[in-house]
Amino acid sequence: MQQANSRTHVQSIRPGTLRRVTRSFRPYKPQVILVVIQVFLAAGLGVIGPWFLKALIDRGIEAHPVNFPVIEKYSALFIGASVLSSVFGIGYAYLSTVIGQKIMRDLRDQLFDHLQGMSLRFFTATRTGEIQSRLANDVSGVQSVVSDSAANMLSNITTVVAVVVAMFSFDWRLTLLSIGVVPLFSLAGARIGSHARRVRGASQAQLATLNSMMQETLSVSGALLTKTSGRRALIHRKFAAENESLTGLQIKLQMIQRYWMALFGLTFSVTPALVYWLAGDFMAHGDTHLTIGVLVAFTSLQGRFFFPLNSLLSMQVEITSALALFDRIYEYLDLPADIREAPDAVSLAPEQVEGRVRYRDVSFQYDPGADQPTLSHIDFEVEPGQLVALVGPSGAGKTTLTYLIPRLYDPDEGSVEIDDRDVRRIKLESLSEIVGVVTQETYLVHDTIRENLRYGRPDASDDELAAAAKAAAIHDHIASLPEGYDTIVGERGYKLSGGEKQRIALARAILKNPRILILDEATSALDTRSERAIQSALEPLMQGRTTFAIAHRLSTILSADLILVLEEGMIVERGTHPELLALGGLYSRLYHQQFETARAVEPDTEPGESGGEVPGSFDTAGMVGERF
Repeated sequence: MQQANSRTHVQSIRPGTLRRVTRSFRPYKPQVILVVIQVFLAAGLGVIGPWFLKALIDRGIEAHPVNFPVIEKYSALFIGASVLSSVFGIGYAYLSTVIGQKIMRDLRDQLFDHLQGMSLRFFTATRTGEIQSRLANDVSGVQSVVSDSAANMLSNITTVVAVVVAMFSFDWRLTLLSIGVVPLFSLAGARIGSHARRVRGASQAQLATLNSMMQETLSVSGALLTKTSGRRALIHRKFAAENESLTGLQIKLQMIQRYWMALFGLTFSVTPALVYWLAGDFMAHGDTHLTIGVLVAFTSLQGRFFFPLNSLLSMQVEITSALALFDRIYEYLDLPADIREAPDAVSLAPEQVEGRVRYRDVSFQYDPGADQPTLSHIDFEVEPGQLVALVGPSGAGKTTLTYLIPRLYDPDEGSVEIDDRDVRRIKLESLSEIVGVVTQETYLVHDTIRENLRYGRPDASDDELAAAAKAAAIHDHIASLPEGYDTIVGERGYKLSGGEKQRIALARAILKNPRILILDEATSALDTRSERAIQSALEPLMQGRTTFAIAHRLSTILSADLILVLEEGMIVERGTHPELLALGGLYSRLYHQQFETARAVEPDTEPGESGGEVPGSFDTAGMVGERF
């Protein structure tokens, strides 16, 4: 699968990137037109000012005697033109900033939504910090360019053209001298811009790497790993090395900008002196066209010429480097979503679904190049309301099999059907309402218990939340907390125990009330007493709905309508508990191994079918390390 590599060296910009950036302005066409109008007005008024300045000097100050009314008139006109130019400049700056920020908002929304639609395959292959860097750092890196560059570029081009015309009207010889430095600026800008783009792209890639390391090591899980392994010094050395690399790239980028400003400052300082030198030579040889007013107006125009020219060429540096960041953003936006809705996909309300599940010769593997598929030729059917237990050694493919129902992955071969309809023909939003999943590793967001429960049903009332929590045997504990349901659970729910988190996950499932329920070792973190309470809560939840239970306790497996025994991605045995025991195969061997081990170490047992004592848990490690 195509994915971004944070260490990939940035080469040439992809064709069409600038065109795609330009298309992002289309939704804001009226505002863009208003910006253009204000840009022309601001630039035009800015160029008129030197004409007033020339008249003020030649017809006012240089007159004999000094003509003060003329000075007053043209001073007022000069000030008025400057003020209006500034007002229109602020106007287009505001509008362009609003447009730019909204484009950035749209870009972040598009990127976030696109990434949300990627399958688990993408997230297992890409570092979380890299994804966050694309959303935060890369988008922020182009923000100022999009907010300011388009309007500023138009303003600067308009100003440069108007100023050059005005300068020619004053004196063509001085104008040629002034614009003679432009090729030097252009050549330098192209070289510096190319170098800046490479350095900035490498800098952003290195920043993504550093963010990934921080995300991994400064999370709760990462901190626990560092502290318990005693590898703080090692982690710090790795971070320091990556940080040093980023520092070097940032220094290069800053120095590129400094070199450019130094070149501009030198040119801006030297060129007026050359103009005065040439004008003085002309005037010394009797040129009556050149006056003090012309020289002052011309040098005033020179400033209006060099500043927008510098901005344009600096913008060349900025834009070429920013396009490298756009490439990184578009690289993610262009990643094909391997989980897509079919054009004829339909919406199904939960009440419309009976819950029949059929696997038709399904094969799947995480790595297309792997020799051994994760699932191979899986074929079975479950009637509505039946309980299916999936058992087998660790790594047999039990969890992967259930992942295909809510389309966390799609099979490489065959199909998974709900009520004789391929799940690929059901809208994803509808499928998420039909299927509920309770995983062994419960994930809670850094929010209140109330909001975590509402992931099951956003519109649930407080009474419904409490009822679901009671059914999951967690309400009393929540009520005993100082802030009750408004308690913040912490990152990944680390303020709660494993059993408490699993009960909240079960409460979410109860609240969601799905037609198909998947329990992936959903009570593995509970003690025997809590597990039995949860089992009692799950029994009415499982009534009338199709349920898949993975490595569940013995009471669940005994009551299963169908037990599927998986090994190396294949169903090697199927049937009920008595049938599989009588078969004397893998299921029987695993059962007896766990039965004997559990009897020796776990006094808390429950009656079995034969009237003897059988273990209360069917997912305890066996004598040879195999698990259900």
